Parts: sequence; C-alpha cells; structure tokens
Amino acid sequence: MRSDVVFARKAYAAMLDWKNNLADKYALLVEGARRVGKTCLVRRFVEQEYDSFIYIDFSGAAREVDAVKRAFQESSGISNLIERLELLFMVKLVPDRSCLVFDEVQRFPMARECIKHLVEYGRYHYIETGSLVGIRENVEDIVIPSEEHGMKLYPLDFEEFLDAMGASMMKDHIQACFHDRKALGAGVHEKALDLFRLYMVVGGMPQSVSAYLEGRDRPLEASEAAKREILRLYDQDIGKYAKGYASKVRAIFRMIPSALSRHEKKFRLSDIDKNARMRRYENAFLWLADAMVANIAYNATAPDLGLGMNLDNTTCKCYSLDTGLLLTQAMGGTSKTDLRLLRGVRYDNLGINEGMFFENAVAQALVAAGSDLFFFSRRDQKCVENTMEVDFLVRNGIKICPIEVKSAGYRTHASMDRFVGKYHRNLGPKYVICSDDYEEQGGITYLPIYMTHCIACR
Repeated sequence: MRSDVVFARKAYAAMLDWKNNLADKYALLVEGARRVGKTCLVRRFVEQEYDSFIYIDFSGAAREVDAVKRAFQESSGISNLIERLELLFMVKLVPDRSCLVFDEVQRFPMARECIKHLVEYGRYHYIETGSLVGIRENVEDIVIPSEEHGMKLYPLDFEEFLDAMGASMMKDHIQACFHDRKALGAGVHEKALDLFRLYMVVGGMPQSVSAYLEGRDRPLEASEAAKREILRLYDQDIGKYAKGYASKVRAIFRMIPSALSRHEKKFRLSDIDKNARMRRYENAFLWLADAMVANIAYNATAPDLGLGMNLDNTTCKCYSLDTGLLLTQAMGGTSKTDLRLLRGVRYDNLGINEGMFFENAVAQALVAAGSDLFFFSRRDQKCVENTMEVDFLVRNGIKICPIEVKSAGYRTHASMDRFVGKYHRNLGPKYVICSDDYEEQGGITYLPIYMTHCIACR
C-alpha cells in the first residue's frame, strides 16, 4: 500500500540550500529508512526546481534497470554515459538547469562510485537516494565518493504532522509560546496534547499518515494496516541484508518494546541469551542504526562537551525510529491489532506503560532535530547520592542540557536533582518533559511533550 499524498517536509529547505550553494561541488545523498518518503520528496524537488531531469529508479522494472546498468558498464566516458541516459529516458538535459537522480542507489553501487566523475564533469546536478546505504554489503566493493553531501530523512516530526493534519496554526502557536516561555493555557494545551497523542498512535511514517487521512470512517484501522506492512518489510530486510548476523539483529529489533517497557529502558542482552555479551552483538546494534530503523542511545559517563568521547558502549538504549511503529510492534506487530488498545492510548484511558511511548517520542524528536542520543546512568551501591539516571543529555552551546521524561508524577525527580547538584557548572537549561503545560519552577523547565522539538531552537 503506497500513497501519492505529498507532505510538506522541512528537508526541502535543506535541499534548496544544497542546490544554491553546494551542488557544483557535491552530489546530494538523501539517506533514510525504507518508507520515510525519500522518493516522494526528491521527485517533488526536481519537478519544481529544475527545467528537466532524469529519474533512475534502481528498484524499478528489471528491463529498464538492466539498460541503465549497461550504459554505466559500456560507456566510453562520462559524456557518452550522459548521452546514453538522455536517449534511454528521452529527456534533454540542460547545463546548469537539469538534474540526474539515482533512486535506491545502494542497489547498484557502481552508480554511486561514479558520482566522483559525474561531479567533476559538472554541467548538471546529481541526487542519490538510498536506504541501507551504510550497510557494509552495499559499500564494501566500491570507493565511497567524497563528493557527496549527506542528508538524513526521518519520519514526519510533530510539526510536519500538524501541517499534514491542517493544524499549522497550532504549530506556530507552540513555537511562539516556547520562545516566549509561557504556557498555552488550559483549553489550547489540551488540544495540543490531543494532537500529540494522535501523532504517537499514527506515527510519522508518510504511508501511515496518508492511510489515516484517507481512511474515511476507519482511519486508525487504515493506519495500522500501513504500519504492519512497514514492520513486515523491515523484518524481511533484516533477513535479506543482515548477512551473517540476521538472527541477532532480528532478536534485538523484536525486543525493542519489551526493553523500553522496563523502568530504566536499558537493553539487557541477557533477555536474548543469558550468555550474550555486547562484543558479540555490537554489529547487530550498528546494523539497526545504519539502516536507520532504530535510534541508539549510549551512556555518557561524563556530562561535558565531549559526550561522544566518554561512552560506556556496553550500556545502551534502543528506540524505534517511529513511535507509531513502536506502538504497533508492542501491541501486535505484524498480526492484527485490537483497535481498542489504540483508542486507549489515543484518549489516555488505558492502564499501560505510557512512559515507554513518551520516551521513544522524545528520542525521535531529538534525532529529527539533529541531536545524537546520550543518557547518563551511574549506580553506587555504597552511596545513594552517587546513583543517578538521566534520560537524555543534549548539547546547548558550551553547556549540556539534562532531560528527564515523565508521563506521570513529574514533580518527583530525585535523580535529576542529584545530577544537577553534582554537575551544575556544566549544565544549561534543565528540562522535565511531561504531559502538563509549560512552567518554570525551581530552576527546572517543565516542558509539555509536544514542545520537545523546540529544545534545539533555544
């Protein structure tokens, strides 16, 4: 099930910046998990921004793809290759006003390796798209071109979701209230929170959002069918592309909901195999991260600017790329989901572990805003004051912002208080993300979850 619905994406502006400032020296590589909307975005971009374009889909019809591959393999040079492609697609390229697109370029690595020579040839612009681009099997036999400008595409964030729902006014109001450091007010806050709960259920995968919008009297059911299809696709990709360790990758992927359902959210390999060790599973976590179907957070042992240099790689959390997919995976996966469960989450009247979905949604928002994921975890059995758990650490200029996620009981945050007391000199704004309206009290900003994406703006 695929939809032709086109959504406004923030990445379009980044693509325009590439076209205006970088395209003479770099091809654009748009990377993302399967079904996040890469093809739709790039197609709309070249249709609107260029006089003409050649769009090569390496996952398309075999006959057409074979003809393109022969053009790459048999051409005597770049000029001859361009001429052959023009004839194959019956498109006349115009210097400085045309673009060549290699969609799903990982299926034909030779085309990616050729980017170096195409960029040196100049005349036209070049865009590549790919899922599983970073997977070892897709790059091991080629020289990765340095003439690539990378851009990652994620599921729709909450602001893009609001645009899709026709609620752009709410998006602008949330941003303004965050900037002015004020609450939305009871009625508007409830409306914003209601829209965010809908976002958690439907998710940000374009296929699911389209299905919801087109679902008429059964929108949640249509959305669920789309998400189950995506989960089946990811499961198949693991079996096909995670060569040598597919069983480990699949085990981790399927255990994401149960790992996040625990209080600390940390992934315990002993739940897969009591003798499992991180050194045997590290490549499996990296595969999921490279495929962009999971967001991995690592324990930063020192809360300073060198977060990436102070990691405990044996301790990690594994989040789903999309909270809507996580919900489907947790409540039925590829089998039929009881829609009463979804409505319970949608209207906050189901006694489940809502914290796992809140925390996953925060991780998703931070990643989409460009943040790497770090958390802080330290246990000291001899001194409780040295035992601390902070859900996320993000950079804010030369300071670090600690973030605690609370779906309930948000006024209690003893661990955060101990962390702030010990490391206050290194810290910027301190956030507790919750389901209540905006408030500042005792040096803590209580941030409604629908404002998470704004943190990167301050």
